[in-house]
Amino acid sequence: MTRAAAVPETPAPGEPMGKTSSGVRTDFLDGLLGYNARRTSLHLVSSFVRDLTDLQLKPVGFSLLCLVGHNPGITSRQLCQTLDIQPPNLVGLVSALTERGCLQRLAHPTDGRAWGLHLTAQGESLLAQAETRILASERQACAGLTGAEQATLKQLLQKIYLA
Repeated sequence: MTRAAAVPETPAPGEPMGKTSSGVRTDFLDGLLGYNARRTSLHLVSSFVRDLTDLQLKPVGFSLLCLVGHNPGITSRQLCQTLDIQPPNLVGLVSALTERGCLQRLAHPTDGRAWGLHLTAQGESLLAQAETRILASERQACAGLTGAEQATLKQLLQKIYLA
């Protein structure tokens, strides 16, 4: 059976042949931005999980701690909008981190209906450890890129998801 969008037999000059170590051709997939973004994400998330397992933090929990730590008093609504998650999903995350002694809810200074989230001393310590590890992990994962290339990559990725 032939495919409508056939992959050329040879890559463009200067481009590597898309094959895995098992000899599977990946030319078409290698040309897709989404495929490459997903493969990169899997690599980075795998490193993240490995580096933060003993701290019992997953990516979304780390993101939540980071946002609260850098935005004391942030509301649940702001967290949902920033992390692009549904309120019911946030409730469980906040509850788990509160039970761990990392977060506390305090009355919001200007909105009597809202609570602001703040890190406890334990939460600040956990965040400091996690941020240190994540920075080291990203440095290692991106060692093949120059600082300028890393900045460009971040800018281009953000251009897509912030559009």
